[in-house]
Amino acid sequence: METPENETFRDSIGTINEEGKRAWLYPKKPSGIFYEYRKWVSYGLLIFLFSAPFIKINGNQFLLFNVLERRFNIFGAPFWPQDFHLFVISMIIGVVFVILFTVAFGRLFCGWICPQTIFMEMVFRRIEYWIEGDRGKQIRLDKQPWNAEKIKKRLLKWVVFFIISFLIANVFLAYLIGSDVLIQYIFIDGPFQHVGTLISLLIFTAVFYFVFAWFREQVCVIACPYGRLQGVLLDAKSIVVAYDYKRGEKEDGRAKFKKNEDRSKSGKGDCIDCFQCVHVCPTGIDIRNGTQLECVNCTACIDACDHMMESVNLPKGLIRYASEDDIAKKEKFKFTPRLKGYTAVLVILIGVFLGMSFLRNDVEANILRLPGQLYERKENNMISNVYTFKLVNKTINDIENVHFELLSHTGTIEIVTHKNFVVPKQGLAEGTLFIEINAFALSGDKDKVKIGVYANDNELIETTTTAFLGPRSYR
Repeated sequence: METPENETFRDSIGTINEEGKRAWLYPKKPSGIFYEYRKWVSYGLLIFLFSAPFIKINGNQFLLFNVLERRFNIFGAPFWPQDFHLFVISMIIGVVFVILFTVAFGRLFCGWICPQTIFMEMVFRRIEYWIEGDRGKQIRLDKQPWNAEKIKKRLLKWVVFFIISFLIANVFLAYLIGSDVLIQYIFIDGPFQHVGTLISLLIFTAVFYFVFAWFREQVCVIACPYGRLQGVLLDAKSIVVAYDYKRGEKEDGRAKFKKNEDRSKSGKGDCIDCFQCVHVCPTGIDIRNGTQLECVNCTACIDACDHMMESVNLPKGLIRYASEDDIAKKEKFKFTPRLKGYTAVLVILIGVFLGMSFLRNDVEANILRLPGQLYERKENNMISNVYTFKLVNKTINDIENVHFELLSHTGTIEIVTHKNFVVPKQGLAEGTLFIEINAFALSGDKDKVKIGVYANDNELIETTTTAFLGPRSYR
């Protein structure tokens, strides 16, 4: 069956030409009210992104994702491996929030908040406009032979792109290993004292340079799975960047504008077929074909269309934020049962996360019997078991004068190295201890004993349980 001419755009993505090769895009520099709003939002997020690893709250890095050491800081709150369930719940909350937002407002996240879009459109693309000029100049520069002008502009662009990619890689590394460690590696120890980290940094730099200098919008179109989620999440009630085909086409369809023409009487649509919405699109689509996978809701087409409508004295809003139901049926946005369901799930998850966060202990204690060791019988019917202990201090202060006491049985606890010790801030203490209990106080060959962890002025800071082995004859 032959594809209708106006549906051929669905046969391939906008960045592939008829020969199946990469179609390099030269989007026109956008301008307009939405672009100004996006600039302010983007600059604010860029400041946050570059400063977050260096902001400290109670001595904790504001955001840290140290996968190798399994240490995470979320908004200054430290999460240890023992708190991994909280980290997972927080990530699920983020995913559900993005899903809820997408169902309501489409791919707004991609156009306004996504780091890929912000860096591409507000950093690298703006540098490209500054060095090479707008759309027309870039096309001419690309077609002209390699003369002095082209070499100078391309080398300058590539060098600037590499420097920015290197800076981004450093910030990215600060999120992974910590800003203090990164500063130490650079300014105190020197980069060549940590060759492995330096190699990782150069790999990150190469990846970022490849993405922003060559791969570009292909990340959103090919690599990012979020665009494909739109087909599942969006419906006719979702608010997206949309072309008002009812007004734009009318009875006789779109047509070029003629001077002093009265469109309200001619039967022609308000779309003057100027292609400005296409030229300004960073992913190379024609928004007039409807919602498409490549659209990142960046609003560049809205600004371009509004400018053209003003120029020909027609009402703005031919391309705007609207739902399919708004355009076709003039139905305004409603809080649908689907949105209510996602909101309920989000509220429940946030409630669970907050509840578990409040129940989270500042100190985590684990006391385990030494593998392969049986009990030992001592004088006066005393039974001894040997254990290893690990205390994790999640606070920003040292915990001093730490010692253990039996809470469930009468007996003694002896630490091998020293009686009282210190658990360093955001660190751990490990060691070996013996528990001795009179055989007559045991109820069987394997008792469950409760142990209290005390610090400072005999303050109980944590309790834990472990198994205690004894002889069968005293059951």
